[in-house]
Amino acid sequence: MELTDHVYAFPLTYDLGDREMTIYPSGVETEDGLILLDAGLPGKIDTLADALAEDGFSLDDVDTLFLTHQDGDHVGGAAELLDRTHASVVASTGDTPAIEGDEELVKSDRYPPINVDIEVVDGVTFRTEAGPMRVVETPGHTPGHLSVVLPEAELLIAADATVADEDGLQGPNETFTPEMEMAIRSLGKLAAFDTSGTLCYHGGFVEDADVEATYQSLTK
Repeated sequence: MELTDHVYAFPLTYDLGDREMTIYPSGVETEDGLILLDAGLPGKIDTLADALAEDGFSLDDVDTLFLTHQDGDHVGGAAELLDRTHASVVASTGDTPAIEGDEELVKSDRYPPINVDIEVVDGVTFRTEAGPMRVVETPGHTPGHLSVVLPEAELLIAADATVADEDGLQGPNETFTPEMEMAIRSLGKLAAFDTSGTLCYHGGFVEDADVEATYQSLTK
């Protein structure tokens, strides 16, 4: 699912017994391969491989695994992915200890810990085929939650900084956000960027997403 030139969403739908869940890892092309943002649930690597194949990619194309935060639906599949690729792992300084197994997870069941190769902070920029990809620290959902902005594409990849439904952006999911006030401030930080489309890990792509209006609706 191509969002704009060189940027893709890879919808993954899981049957969880009593319900289905669809999540939206994403990918940004670089000269060295694909930056994959998040790896999905554990035990589902073939589902991820099939989603990549829909857009002409394979697991071997993944050069960098960028983990937006520590939750199991984002990191759970990472160990299996790394068993089948030579990808480097990027994560935040705030969530790396939990991802590596040195701290308890804030919310999730324990998944296989993995090593983080590169820890990033706010403002770090990756060179991609879609232009610079800027890291934005957006804590609240987890201590080290990250989002990314691609200014030239006017695109926000929000991870869990906000969710979406058929009515558009809804802000952070309070049920799964331990520090809601902080998460709302993080959404305000994202609103300062000049973006139009927003990809939410839960809810998918919102083409004309008014992040500022969503933020303002949560501060009244």
